[in-house]
Amino acid sequence: MEMRPLGRSGIRVAPIAFGGNVFGWTADEATSFRLLDAFVDAGFNLIDTADVYSLWVDGNRGGESETIIGKWLAKTGKRDRVVIATKVGFDRKEAGKGLSRAYILQSVEESLARLRTDHIDLYQSHVEDPGTTHEETLSTYAELIAAGKVRAIGASNFKPQALRDALDTSARLGLPRYETLQPLYNLCDRAGFEAELGPLCREEGIGVIPFYALASGFLTGKYRSEADFALSQRGKRAKTYFDERGLRIVSALDAVAKDLGATPGQVAIAWLMAQPGIAAPIASGRTVEQVRELVDAARLELDASAIAALDAASA
Repeated sequence: MEMRPLGRSGIRVAPIAFGGNVFGWTADEATSFRLLDAFVDAGFNLIDTADVYSLWVDGNRGGESETIIGKWLAKTGKRDRVVIATKVGFDRKEAGKGLSRAYILQSVEESLARLRTDHIDLYQSHVEDPGTTHEETLSTYAELIAAGKVRAIGASNFKPQALRDALDTSARLGLPRYETLQPLYNLCDRAGFEAELGPLCREEGIGVIPFYALASGFLTGKYRSEADFALSQRGKRAKTYFDERGLRIVSALDAVAKDLGATPGQVAIAWLMAQPGIAAPIASGRTVEQVRELVDAARLELDASAIAALDAASA
């Protein structure tokens, strides 16, 4: 299994991350355990979650995903086989939000308790916090790293200027720097990342962990008509890609997949894995069969003509 670096952190991960937003949402606890076992037993190690997952589900308060992962770790004893990435800062309603020192210090203890671990491998700023200086946020992370509670830090959903400013602050003050970026990036969503963030990450040696690698399932090819979007809880978001360009991308995925004896979703992930600077695209599944299909994508290599065809269709 090829292992890729998370920036300059010294942490290396297999080239696909499992997205934990399904835990406590489309996957109950027992199913989540089976999904995690299938993923890790196949040789993969990066599990991504957040303290806010899955607040959007009726009756949930946030933290459900971390809690399920923690129970799985306690049951299986597989902590030393995985890299746990979680996030802080997103609006958790009455529980709070932001990247202030007080909120981070409170939130990290809550995440550690839910995850049933003494350290978080990758702690990520989930969104920018205009009300808090980078110095305050990064110096707080420095405390957590010194205390052994966090190994490395990353950013998610940061705009180019915010990431530049944070990196400049780290260099100027000798504070830990964001070693990873988690942006929206897939065959349908290219422009926002490729314009400025991609070059910045390559220049700074930042590992990229794209979310929505399959565009909310649209790139699996399962949405072929308006009626298909009612079949999934993610259908509403996937429907935003259902236009002439989206259908052109799916058609190109179909053609490449047929040539390789693969699925469109596997090809979409393989395309992301082939992009410069990508550490591990984030994807997930609701069944063990979907997880097996996902991990098989890591063995798929696209030649130059396949990449060119997908680039042209998604331009």
